[in-house]
Amino acid sequence: MSENQLGGQQVLLLPEGSTRLLGRDAQRTNIAVAVAVAGAVKTTLGPKGMDKMMVSDLGDIVITNDGATILQEMNVEHPVAKIMVDIAKTQDKEVGDGTTTVVIMAGELLKGAGDLLEQGIHPTTIVKGYKMAAEKAGEILEEKSMKLDVSDEQTLQRIAAVSMGSKNVGDDKTKLELGKLVIRAVKQVMDKSADGKSVIDHDFIKLEKKSGGSVSDTQFINGVLIDKEIAHPGMPKSMANAKIALLDVALEIEKTETDARIEITSPEQMQAFLQQEERTLKEMVEKIKKSGANVVFTQKGIDDVAQHFLAKAGIIAVRRIKKSDMEKLGRATKAKITTSLDDLKTDDLGWAGMVEERKISGEHMVFVEKCKDPKSVTIFVRGGTQQVVDEAERSITDVIGAISSVVENGHYVVGGGSIEIDIANGLRNYSSDVGGREQLAIQKFADAVEIVPKTLSESAGMDAIDTLVNLRTKHKAKDGYVYGVNIFSNAIGDMNKLGVFEPMSVKKQAIISASEAAEIILRIDDMISSRSRAPAGGPGGMGGMPGGEE
Repeated sequence: MSENQLGGQQVLLLPEGSTRLLGRDAQRTNIAVAVAVAGAVKTTLGPKGMDKMMVSDLGDIVITNDGATILQEMNVEHPVAKIMVDIAKTQDKEVGDGTTTVVIMAGELLKGAGDLLEQGIHPTTIVKGYKMAAEKAGEILEEKSMKLDVSDEQTLQRIAAVSMGSKNVGDDKTKLELGKLVIRAVKQVMDKSADGKSVIDHDFIKLEKKSGGSVSDTQFINGVLIDKEIAHPGMPKSMANAKIALLDVALEIEKTETDARIEITSPEQMQAFLQQEERTLKEMVEKIKKSGANVVFTQKGIDDVAQHFLAKAGIIAVRRIKKSDMEKLGRATKAKITTSLDDLKTDDLGWAGMVEERKISGEHMVFVEKCKDPKSVTIFVRGGTQQVVDEAERSITDVIGAISSVVENGHYVVGGGSIEIDIANGLRNYSSDVGGREQLAIQKFADAVEIVPKTLSESAGMDAIDTLVNLRTKHKAKDGYVYGVNIFSNAIGDMNKLGVFEPMSVKKQAIISASEAAEIILRIDDMISSRSRAPAGGPGGMGGMPGGEE
């Protein structure tokens, strides 16, 4: 219960059971929570990063290395922890990779801000310094980035390998093959915008997963994989040179919109009624046959009688397809979705080299493949257990994000912590030009950016302080910008030779998001919780993780 004194009289502001944190207490608590969240994902960074096992209150197990997934599964309750989860989600949506980096950077920025607050520097001054530093960091990134040629397959493969490096999905050969699959998929669905820029819609790279086999069995399908079976056992199980009709119409007798009653008074009338229904369904199938279609996908249902007529006509039919899958089929086969059978023409049909039903791990699936220049493709993810398949899917999603963002943005940077050292050195030089109290905030921003090479070296078992000092010295020399943490040889190495490249947009988004999250949290000096009970973990505490901690 929060209260004030007014002329000796107690004034109640909030209801019983409410909590309120003011001034430095609020700031200290918020910073502690943010640092705790960052600490939870910090050890997952880099190829030698560790995995986390998350157990939900229902007993579901998630084993992952992906920052955004860990934070979502943690079920945090504190509002500041939720802000940290949101920045990971934003990073995931915008660029698809770098979720761990953005969270640990935000935690480090707040930790540095906490030191400055203890020295008596006002939060507004720190926020101003952080804004200036983020802007300058963006400029340094632009300056140090290299232009990508989309046809440069080798560089794209290296970017994919780095994105997948921290994920536990098979050996290096498997990771290389998965990277190649993603690059092929991204290039296949790539379109050009009006101003000539590359545009990639991730929705048209469908990820279908099924446990069984191994991760190396993951395959690229030049078309769409539908997790449904062919409607009738009498229909063909495969169709080469398929002419495909996409229908948004039910191949069954529709009920009338208004209440209607049919009176039948004799068996003959009943027979006539059933024959009429059959004729109607037969006419529907005749219209499909007349268009030249030999494969039908419909969003709605197909009557048993209609299935029989379709089977007799040698037409494959699959029903109750999701709307999103219908759109993907349209883009892959160039078919138009038709809402009336009367309007179905040969021009509306799509084409695929092969439509086939196959049994995968005991379940039937329909493969629509060998399409001509499809603008929608599928990556069919396999793995020994459900956890492996889920992690492989998350890994491929990250690579799709990384490759898409580097193709759209057209620039990449040297990874392994080297670009972060460049940014930090540039910011320290910039801080002395700025002067005033803001320079202290800019220096803290530089320290926070260096958390990436610091964490990489810690994961590899190297001495973090020695590594940072050596890297700073190397980067001051001519052409020293290529040096970063070689976690495989536990030493400083030439990242250019090792081919450690990362998309510039991933780094830029991480710096922007981390900076903005830190700024918004630093401005809070009063936390009022009007709920009847304090959050789990005590007032201002971090919410628990049901079903076990990581």
